[in-house]
Amino acid sequence: MTGIQKVTGGLPPAFLRLWAASGVSGLGDGVYLAALPLLASSLTHDPFTLSLVAATALVPWLLFGLIGGALVDRWDRQRTMWTVDAGRAVLLAVPVVAAAFDVLSIPLLVGVAFLLGTGQLLFDTAAQAYIPELLSREPAGLRVANSRLQATTSAGEGFVGPPTGSVLFTIGRAVPFALDALSFALSAILIRTLPAGPKRAEASDKAKDGARGGIWAEARAGASYVFHHRVLLGLALRPAIGNIAFMAGEGVLVLFAHERLHISSSGYGLLLACEAVGGLAGSTFAGRIGERLGTGGALTATAAVEGLALLGFAVSPGAVPAGCCLAVLGAAMGATMVLGATVRQSIVPAELMGRVTAVTRLLAVSAAPLGALLGGFLASSYGLRAPFLVGSALLMAMTFVTASLTTNHRVEDALAAARPRPTTAEVTEDVEVTKAVAVTEAAAS
Repeated sequence: MTGIQKVTGGLPPAFLRLWAASGVSGLGDGVYLAALPLLASSLTHDPFTLSLVAATALVPWLLFGLIGGALVDRWDRQRTMWTVDAGRAVLLAVPVVAAAFDVLSIPLLVGVAFLLGTGQLLFDTAAQAYIPELLSREPAGLRVANSRLQATTSAGEGFVGPPTGSVLFTIGRAVPFALDALSFALSAILIRTLPAGPKRAEASDKAKDGARGGIWAEARAGASYVFHHRVLLGLALRPAIGNIAFMAGEGVLVLFAHERLHISSSGYGLLLACEAVGGLAGSTFAGRIGERLGTGGALTATAAVEGLALLGFAVSPGAVPAGCCLAVLGAAMGATMVLGATVRQSIVPAELMGRVTAVTRLLAVSAAPLGALLGGFLASSYGLRAPFLVGSALLMAMTFVTASLTTNHRVEDALAAARPRPTTAEVTEDVEVTKAVAVTEAAAS
């Protein structure tokens, strides 16, 4: 790739622009996540309608997540990212203008949320595929990069963005969306300056994927690649099972906090912040954990920690121990996201990266509604602690799956298989250099 520097003890300068774009976009996302439900609740108080607005952004993943991954593998990833962000900036101007003319409506918000979700599908998939291109698939550099990106995104979406969005909403209900639009515009400008990815010629894709039968055939090829690769399958099952476990308790979390932990409404926000603090710490120290335990060992350890932390939360007698358990849970989740993404980016061929990312994300998104339904059933049938206890059991079971599919040995074998083999010219050059050194040493002696 023209203009890409290899990682040699540090990250290439281009990554700093990608990092900055991620930070700006993450801040805007946090503002949006707080402002959207506030804006929707100003238009209706119907719980079903409000949940519809909140869930709409996930619908694109369910409808055409696999197709989106296949499209990203056809397109230039850098161009996809900045074009999508520019489009999202323009799209967010719609509620701003609608608010100015007092024509805001729930159908309009649903439409905007759906299109923004579609943009997020394409952007996130392209970003996960572009990072290994930028860093030449070098695992150490990818681990550092993913750690920084995850920490920055967590800070923007979890700490700074939501309270900023709430405050801006009190100034004017369209103000948060204007700021989010600005964040997307700045992100698009920064990403526009990044090096372009390699061209993806159709003939090359045919040679690598077999006879091309259209976009669906390519999407199926990506899914097949994941399900026939044990390490990738383990990395894909991890967030899917995790989402079932976490979403089982998510729907009743506020009731559990009030009725079992005796936490006030103001304290509820602090409880959620505990998980965000842990996530920031986990993503920051993920690299050190991976170096000490090995990536496979670290993934197994974090799965066990997640299960134990959720169990501790379920049986917590009060707010303080519950907050500590959520912090530990967040730390394990943050480390897992960094380590899992690093392995995936290091071992997946560039021409399949978009599809593999989309398959993994689709499994996770599809599992979330199942977890929510399970949690509602358990809470109504067996009490508010039941969803968290069952979620803990699922996470502990995931420990054994991780221990068998993503062991240190399997991960190292996958990394070794993905390393580029030296060309004949490079081997010949090494032999000639060795001979020259031997002749020099013989002459000197």
